[in-house]
Amino acid sequence: MSVTDEIRNRLQAAFDPTELDVVDDSESHRGHAGYQEGGESHFNVRIRSEAFTGQSRVARHRAVHKALGDIVPRIHALALDIDV
Repeated sequence: MSVTDEIRNRLQAAFDPTELDVVDDSESHRGHAGYQEGGESHFNVRIRSEAFTGQSRVARHRAVHKALGDIVPRIHALALDIDV
């Protein structure tokens, strides 16, 4: 299973989002730190879920990182756009 699919599956299971977009943005970082041949090193995630209601921006980010667990250390960059 690809890292993109792993991210999508874990976030879907943890937050039952109304919107979830996981984009492997690795190719745009070719030649930069952390780039890996074949991609799956840099990701942009846009997620909307009622589960984030009442949480601060930091709490939302922590919740996503917790849901992703062991994926986070395997990638170089994770840009998050999180809202209700």
